[in-house]
Amino acid sequence: MQIAEFLKKITEASGVSGAESMEVAGMIRDTFAGLADEVRIDALHNVIALKRGEGDPSAVRPRIMLAGHMDEIGLIVSKVDAGFLRFLTVGGFDVRTLLGQEVVVHGRRPLKGVIGCRPPHVLPAAERNKVVPLDDLFIDVGLDAASLAEVVEVGDLVTTRRTQIRLGGDNVVDKGLDDRAAVAAIAECLEVLGRRRHLWDVYGVATVQEEVGLRGAITSAFGIAPQIAVAIDVGFGKQAGVSEDEALEMGGGPAIAVGPNFHPKVHGRLVDTAKAMEIPYQIEAVPGASGTDAWAIQVTQEGIPTGLLSIPLRSMHTTVETVDVRDVERTGRLLAEFIAGLDEAFAQEIAVQVRRLNGRGG
Repeated sequence: MQIAEFLKKITEASGVSGAESMEVAGMIRDTFAGLADEVRIDALHNVIALKRGEGDPSAVRPRIMLAGHMDEIGLIVSKVDAGFLRFLTVGGFDVRTLLGQEVVVHGRRPLKGVIGCRPPHVLPAAERNKVVPLDDLFIDVGLDAASLAEVVEVGDLVTTRRTQIRLGGDNVVDKGLDDRAAVAAIAECLEVLGRRRHLWDVYGVATVQEEVGLRGAITSAFGIAPQIAVAIDVGFGKQAGVSEDEALEMGGGPAIAVGPNFHPKVHGRLVDTAKAMEIPYQIEAVPGASGTDAWAIQVTQEGIPTGLLSIPLRSMHTTVETVDVRDVERTGRLLAEFIAGLDEAFAQEIAVQVRRLNGRGG
């Protein structure tokens, strides 16, 4: 798979939380369709690909779920104000980065616009060096009030406008890499599995509405009811201002998370696979809630043993998110090798552990 090209396609597409079907869901469905046995879009618009394991098609095989969210943070029109648009954020946009951004307003027809504010010359001196608050920002699409009212209304979504930039080495920059880099890793995994034997059924899910409450992970995990799951998200790539304790090395491979959100046997098997296949990896300590799809999947139904892989990313929740393409490829390859090594014995290992904890022996 040409990962950089696939990333360019899906990150430049629109798909704000709750409106993933606007563009990006269809693109991902079409790509997954060439890599899996079945693809469907559920009621919440999660894209779910199934790649069956070996054996009798009618047999009940163990299931693993891979989850990476496809929604992006964005904006929503809150007021049409005398030829300008006021807006609110959908998801955790960093307000400091919004001023001066190019945007697309998804009204009755798409409109290009820019985010502006009052010039510093007319501000009181005390306000000139402060971050411009959200209430003082506006979108200018260049139309007069009457023309604008014909095209845009309250509730229309707005996405930032960005084309992929390639930096030195294997680094690419775009919006929406949180977490469409994970979707690319799942696609890479499915492609590699096309050349490998695997016994378990594999469900690759591009989830929705992660940025506003992990909702797609909750519903898709409930419907699939996998024996185990691995969520894929992004972590803080090493950069100025990020502490050494939290920073992940760009180009250092995916981070395998450890902590109460993650099942120790899933974590251990991921580490063992990375070592055996000589895939670069890092260890990420997460002492509480991970804030990822893993947090929702773990407590679905009776509980699902879950792991987390984090792709190092710089400038999170901005329009210049940056990843090293090698880390995306390595994440996909690690997932594929992990899945190829799963057998009935691994499912039994987890089941036996639960029985022993309940005092029922092995």
